[in-house]
Amino acid sequence: MTLLKSHDLGTPAPPEGAPAVTVQIDGVPIDVPEGTSVMRAAALAGLDIPKLCATDSLDAFGSCRLCVVEIDGRRGTPASCTTPCAEGMQVKTQSPKLEKLRQGVMELYISDHPLDCLTCPANGDCELQDMAGVVGLRQVRYGYEGANHLDLEKDTSNPYFDFDPSKCISCSRCVRACSDIQGTFALTIEGRGFDSQVSAGAGESFLESECVSCGACVQACPTSTLQEKAVVELGMPTRSVKTTCAYCGVGCSFKAELRGDQLIRMVPDEDGGANEGHACVKGRFAFGYATHKDRQLNPMIRESITDDWQVVDWETAIAYVARKMRAIQDKYGVGAIGGITSSRTTNEEVYTVQKMVRAAFGNNNVDTCARVCHSPTGYGLKQTFGESAGTQDFRSVAKADVIVVIGANPTDGHPVFASRMKRRLREGANLIVIDPRRIDLVRSPHVEADYHLPLAPGSNVAMVNAMAHVIVTEGLVDQEFIDNRCEEYDEWAAFVARPEQSPEAAEPITGVPAADVRAAARLYANAGNGAIYYGLGVTEHSQGSTMVMGMANLAMATGNIGRDGVGVNPLRGQNNVQGSCDMGSFPHELPGYRHVSDDAVREVFENLWRSPIAPTPGLRIPNMFDSALDGSFRGLYVQGEDIAQSDPNTSHVYASLKSLDLLVVQDLFLNETAALAHVFLPGTSFLEKDGTFTNAERRINRVRPVMAPATGKHEWQIPCEIATAMGYDMSYDDPSQIMDEIAVLTPTFHGVSFEKLDRLGSIQWPCVDEADPGTPIMHTDEFTRGKGRFMVTTFVPTTERSTRKYPLILTTGRILSQYNVGAQTRRTPNVMWHAEDTLEIHPHDAEDRGIVDGDEVTITSRTGETLLRAVLSDRMPAGVVYTTFHYPLSGANVVTTDNSDWATNCPEYKVTAVQVSVGAHGQEQQLAGAGRTVDSTAGGAR
Repeated sequence: MTLLKSHDLGTPAPPEGAPAVTVQIDGVPIDVPEGTSVMRAAALAGLDIPKLCATDSLDAFGSCRLCVVEIDGRRGTPASCTTPCAEGMQVKTQSPKLEKLRQGVMELYISDHPLDCLTCPANGDCELQDMAGVVGLRQVRYGYEGANHLDLEKDTSNPYFDFDPSKCISCSRCVRACSDIQGTFALTIEGRGFDSQVSAGAGESFLESECVSCGACVQACPTSTLQEKAVVELGMPTRSVKTTCAYCGVGCSFKAELRGDQLIRMVPDEDGGANEGHACVKGRFAFGYATHKDRQLNPMIRESITDDWQVVDWETAIAYVARKMRAIQDKYGVGAIGGITSSRTTNEEVYTVQKMVRAAFGNNNVDTCARVCHSPTGYGLKQTFGESAGTQDFRSVAKADVIVVIGANPTDGHPVFASRMKRRLREGANLIVIDPRRIDLVRSPHVEADYHLPLAPGSNVAMVNAMAHVIVTEGLVDQEFIDNRCEEYDEWAAFVARPEQSPEAAEPITGVPAADVRAAARLYANAGNGAIYYGLGVTEHSQGSTMVMGMANLAMATGNIGRDGVGVNPLRGQNNVQGSCDMGSFPHELPGYRHVSDDAVREVFENLWRSPIAPTPGLRIPNMFDSALDGSFRGLYVQGEDIAQSDPNTSHVYASLKSLDLLVVQDLFLNETAALAHVFLPGTSFLEKDGTFTNAERRINRVRPVMAPATGKHEWQIPCEIATAMGYDMSYDDPSQIMDEIAVLTPTFHGVSFEKLDRLGSIQWPCVDEADPGTPIMHTDEFTRGKGRFMVTTFVPTTERSTRKYPLILTTGRILSQYNVGAQTRRTPNVMWHAEDTLEIHPHDAEDRGIVDGDEVTITSRTGETLLRAVLSDRMPAGVVYTTFHYPLSGANVVTTDNSDWATNCPEYKVTAVQVSVGAHGQEQQLAGAGRTVDSTAGGAR
């Protein structure tokens, strides 16, 4: 495959719905929407006009003067990028006059530009070079002896790209990309006239600046001023493969660009439905973990976790797993083994693992890491709307008038979507942030929340009930929507109207002034379009499911469901959390969220699988741990999840895993869980996968292999071969056959196939037949369950409360540069931005404890203790401390408890009572007790 290049039309398309006008360009007639630039119209007609400052991802700027044209009846030579088409307009893009003007402009550029094209890393991929050829430049009359910028110093501080100001043509594309696309406003043009130049801040390097390394500036740059280091070191790529990022739940589409078999760079795809040409530092640059020296490429086995690993071939490893699993079942019963699927693997890989458990293991003991993040989303939205997924596509936020962000930090956790959101906020949408911590969205360049409600951790349900109280008692409900499309409203309305649900009654619980809650509720209820976006700060609580239902209640009560700009939208954490749930990874549900007790549903699967399916739900992850300790659960297959680091109460998890007769880990690296394993099966990175991911907006994206599996085997083959070795014949020729089987068995996937995905680019389920293009907006005419169901959401305080011994509340979250447990990002230069987990503590709390900024402190809870470095911060209220969980050395989950959501067992990560004190108090013993030996370089377990 050759290098895939998009046809840059110069300027963005005008707003939808504009009437058409007819223009003639160089005698070629073309119909375009009114408002289309002359440059874009010409490009659509196949007549590209020379340009440098223009690109179709940015609004027209009109600075380079290379795109001048002549228009009949108009004086002068207007810039085609800033001139809109009008009915009957006749344009000339070529004439002796235009040729002379363009050559003169290009001479000025070249007179102050290094003439090192043959050795420049952008040779062959430089728009300045291309335009010099297009305009026919043959000489530079001005010479090269005058004042110039050729001796400006190069900035190489960023680990992923260089900035060479000597090659800058001051087109401002990088500056505009930083502001208009990313929304960070880190770059500016300093100086005027000849002295103007791009700057990341007075006297600051790119690394020191506010730059978030999203790469939008690099992609926008028309020269080699901003250039990926990989291109400088390895040369220009020569071919492309379209695939999908394997980090967060945004699901960005990329063109992986290679030179031979070596990946050079990841270029965000302009046609990507989720990202439309944008990316973040992780997706664009942090792919080096796939070839890191720590990666394991061979199967390994050992009889005891105290033994050394023995490298074996695939046949030996698979036969060993099958034999051991069968022996456990023979001794302890069919339910003594199970599996955990991964939210980082493809739909097809997840599907084969849950099928292996149900058909080969003969039980429903399968669960997924979604248990510990978004299982309350599935439960809460299923109860209220009838579907276990978010309601909108990401584009929908562009139509929102009021945006409510609850328990999410999009700029760190979902930065590409955050850029979309910030764009809408800059256009005038209102913002309400409900979070204990003052996240960046509360106040950042050109964005400020109308209301920040810094509620106490654990009080979410009291807050949502208080907002509902205002909406109901002040008559702000959409009664027509309720009457036509909902049920059980009266009971709910009577409940939230009680005085004990009022903002005044909630104030002692939430800590938020009643007046602010009332004002925020009115703002949301009176919005033309009100949209709710939420994250793990909603779900990872003992009342996570209740809170999801509470948000659904708010949306239904105000009629904010079923159209653009509204909805209840979970921001999923990992790349395929939605897909892992869709594929039947929960012990009570088959693919498509159908309960295993449904005889008719089981019959469909049994007929196709040729195997009986147990009619009773299997064990959830917490049940697996408890059953392992009581001796009834003995064998576990873990697909791509580091449960020893990511699950709560690490000591309990460690003891449970250590008690197993057989622990099989399938992953890229020897992580914390693998330290306790008997079998290690090497996995594949996303660059080697062939299949699909499903993102937070239900978008099914193709994942195409950029390179062959370094392990010699595709991940979907492994459970198939284990199942076959256990006596259940399970095989496919390629992953497209797995998706075909999924489509047959799953109503919401009936119209999905690899062929259709390749043709359309992506599909949002439900997609019920071949003619169906998918469903961007859910519940447009009616809810999946028929009528939306209001649910009474009684506030039940968490049992995890601060005391004299544990007076502070710890809550956790993510940071932009690191991802989940850090196994991938810690093996990239991203560690330059976040080299360790730290504890943010309010200055008042720090002063009380004699803690100064940078101190090592011990965090102690009822379950354990760990050591972190203190960072003084007023982002949280006094009494609340905050940390991330990206490094196993800090082991934040050593201190989290077994508390969990009442409906789904999702752990209550966001509320842990702790004490913080200066210095290490038994930290070495704590880590040793967890059996960890930490690699200080990569942070990985050995």
